[in-house]
Amino acid sequence: MSRFLVRVMYDGTNLRGWQTQTTGRSVQGELIAALKDLGIAHPNLTGSGRTDAGVHSLANYAHFDYNGKMTTQQLVMAMNSKLDSDIMITGIWQVPDSFNARYSAISRTYIYLLARKRTPLNRLYTGYISGKEIAIEDLRAMSEVLKGSHNFTSLSKNNPAIPNHNCNISSFIIEEIKGKIFFQITADRFLHHMVRRIVGTMANISHLNLSKETILEILENRCPRQNLVITAPASGLYLMEVKYPPKFLDESYNPDFKENEMTNSALPHSIK
Repeated sequence: MSRFLVRVMYDGTNLRGWQTQTTGRSVQGELIAALKDLGIAHPNLTGSGRTDAGVHSLANYAHFDYNGKMTTQQLVMAMNSKLDSDIMITGIWQVPDSFNARYSAISRTYIYLLARKRTPLNRLYTGYISGKEIAIEDLRAMSEVLKGSHNFTSLSKNNPAIPNHNCNISSFIIEEIKGKIFFQITADRFLHHMVRRIVGTMANISHLNLSKETILEILENRCPRQNLVITAPASGLYLMEVKYPPKFLDESYNPDFKENEMTNSALPHSIK
């Protein structure tokens, strides 16, 4: 039995999120079904993390165990032949048995697209927060104070099963492109709803003309129920990339997949 890492892109619009559900389609459920169709009865498919219903992925990852004879390229083609068009395998690599798609990750990067104006054509692939006047300068100032290690209890969904709420944000880029505000945030780990609450709360603080230190005051309260905290819609969120230590992967693995033409073409055309 050998272990493999799979990279998957998906449109989350009609999916119930990553995790297998009792009803409805999920990414994990669809991948397991595809592997079972290929004769892999117990693939032990484990994701790098969970994305919510409506959240998209440019490059999410999972590992599974397989003892067949197909090459990695044959596995890519075979799995894609079993998947609907809203999910696509973009790479598979053999990894050591000690590798874990979740716990071996060293960083994750998310993109959030926040539209200034909602239209029928952007509603599934961007977020929109009604009635907010947002200044890009305010967002950039807040992004600087959020860099580094903080306790994100206040900007995540309460989950008693996760006692550690400290996350280290290493990069936070904000740009405005053709009427959409583009957030790109990289951290060692993320909590449930963390990116969406960061985006929504920053937008709210800017709209209310509060100081950039307000976001730190919210964090210091360490309470997920606060009047200023807003959760941005799932439709604007994309898991962009998960990085792993080079020791686990060969030279065919591209840790900068986010720069690939495939990834760039996957984003809504209007942000390019």
